[in-house]
Amino acid sequence: MRRAVDKHLLKSLLGLASLVELRDPYTGGHAWRVGQFSKHLALGVGLDRDQVFLAQLGGFLHDLGKVGIPDAVLRKPDRLTEDEFTLIKTHPAIGSDLLADHPLADLARDAVRHHHERPDGRGYPDGLAGEDCPVVARIVGVADAFDAMTSTRSYRRGMPIDRAVGILIAERGRQFDGTMIDGFVSLYQAGDTLGQIVGHSDHGQKLAVCPVCGPVLTVPRDATNGARLFCRNCGGLYRIEREDDEWVVYSIDAVPDPGALRPYPETDVQDEILQAIPPSRHSFFTGRLSALVGAGRH
Repeated sequence: MRRAVDKHLLKSLLGLASLVELRDPYTGGHAWRVGQFSKHLALGVGLDRDQVFLAQLGGFLHDLGKVGIPDAVLRKPDRLTEDEFTLIKTHPAIGSDLLADHPLADLARDAVRHHHERPDGRGYPDGLAGEDCPVVARIVGVADAFDAMTSTRSYRRGMPIDRAVGILIAERGRQFDGTMIDGFVSLYQAGDTLGQIVGHSDHGQKLAVCPVCGPVLTVPRDATNGARLFCRNCGGLYRIEREDDEWVVYSIDAVPDPGALRPYPETDVQDEILQAIPPSRHSFFTGRLSALVGAGRH
């Protein structure tokens, strides 16, 4: 029996994902992008509405465990040492542990714990091989790797989409599930779905380019010309202006006001996931309460 989803409980779970992106400015929008890639891939390989929802949710939450990785390792601009990489590899298990006591943990545990497993059994943390790895985790693993390759980091620029797809194909059946790679290639060949997600932090909202750090500035959905953005990586304060579908960034010689330093939850992105809850998982009690409140019966 599928567990009903209370929207208030789910929102508390989604809020945890924002903590991860606050730790590392270079991952701005990563949770949204992996959720979107995962959703489209799940649709492309013919999964039902419930599994598509779990793929999108799992993609959004997959990196929860990185809150337990020290900044010195998580944000290191150089190649990791063997010991540091061993530490990074603990994040799926940490994420799984963080979820343990949440009432909706079952919705995301597979993606959070197993998105770094491999078909050849050489993944982590449990060395699951082939179909022993949950299907949602296999989807999120492909989406996560693709976003990592096409996103800019402190030590390199993001690579072109076609090159990243080529690497996925080369690792088909070894690092990545063959069916999921075939589905992702079909997405790539079908049109500009991938291009509308790469380099974005929301629908139609490209990352703004910090003059110092590159494309790392996440722009809120309701941003207007003249809005100010603070780069959490270099500490710069910038004004943005819209030109066509791009944000042009201008430096401001001023001290950021306290409001610019506050982390704001990605409410629009979270609401999109809440709206995607399939009917089979609607909570009777939440729906009944909403109906009563809407009718003034409270």
